[in-house]
Amino acid sequence: MTKVIKPVFLGLLGLLWLLPVYLLVVNASKLPGDYSSSTVWQPSFGTALLDNFRDVWDRANLGSSIMSTLIYSVSGPLIGVLIGAGVGFAIVALRIRHGFWWFIFIFGGTVFPLQMILMPLFVGYADTGLYDTRIGLILVYTVISVPFSAFVMRNFFTGIAHHVFEAAVVDGASTWRIFWRIYLPMSQSAMVAVFILQATFIWNDLLLGLTLSQSDSVRPIMPALTSLQSTYGGSAMPVVLAGGLLVSIPTVVLFLATQRIFSRGLALGQF
Repeated sequence: MTKVIKPVFLGLLGLLWLLPVYLLVVNASKLPGDYSSSTVWQPSFGTALLDNFRDVWDRANLGSSIMSTLIYSVSGPLIGVLIGAGVGFAIVALRIRHGFWWFIFIFGGTVFPLQMILMPLFVGYADTGLYDTRIGLILVYTVISVPFSAFVMRNFFTGIAHHVFEAAVVDGASTWRIFWRIYLPMSQSAMVAVFILQATFIWNDLLLGLTLSQSDSVRPIMPALTSLQSTYGGSAMPVVLAGGLLVSIPTVVLFLATQRIFSRGLALGQF
C-alpha cells in the first residue's frame, strides 16, 4: 500500500506545484483582448507569446538590464563565495583565535531584515557616489553573499580532517597554497551550490535594485519589469506575465543544468 500511496501523493504535490506555472504560461500566451478573469484557466493556442515577448523586450529595455543583472549575479556570488571559503578556512583549518565569535559576527548580519538598512544604505551610497553605479550594486550583492557562503563553507570544512592541513604543512606547502590547491578543489560542489542559490537571489532581487539604481544601463532586470506597470496605466496583463516568464527562464535553465552538482553540494554543505 505504501508503494502506491507515496507516488500518488508526490504526483499530486507535483501537479499542485505546477498549477501556477500553468497559469503563467497560459495567460502569457494570450492576446491582451483575450485575457479576462473568467478565462484565466482556458489555454490559448495562438502565437501571441512571442509577440508579448517582443513587446516586453522593447518596452522595458531588457537588453541592457539583462546584461547588468548577469554581471551582478555572477560577480557578486563568485566574490562572496571565495571570501566565505576564506572565512571558513581561517576558522576551521587555521583555527584563528576567537574563530567562533568571528563567525557569529559575520553571520550575524543576516539577523536584521534588509528593510532596516535601506535608508542608511541609500544615504551612504548617495554620499559616496556609488548610487546608480554597477560597482555599487556589485559591492552590495557581494556583501550580502558573504554570510551565507561563510556559513556553508565553515560547515563543509569541519568535515575535512585537520590531518590534511597538518600533512600539507609538513610537506612545506604555504597557507595560500593549501587553501587554493587542496581545500578549494575539495569543496567545489558546496561552492557551486552556494553560488547557484546566491545568483538566483540576485537575479530575482527587486528591493535593492529599485533602491540603489535608476538608469536603464545600471538597474537590474526586476526593477526594469516594474516599468511595465504604473499608477496611471501600463501594459496589459498578458504582456506583464510574459515578462515574468521571460526573466525566469535563465534561472530554470541554471538549475536544470547543474542539478546534480547542486544536490551534492547541499548534502555536503550540511545546510
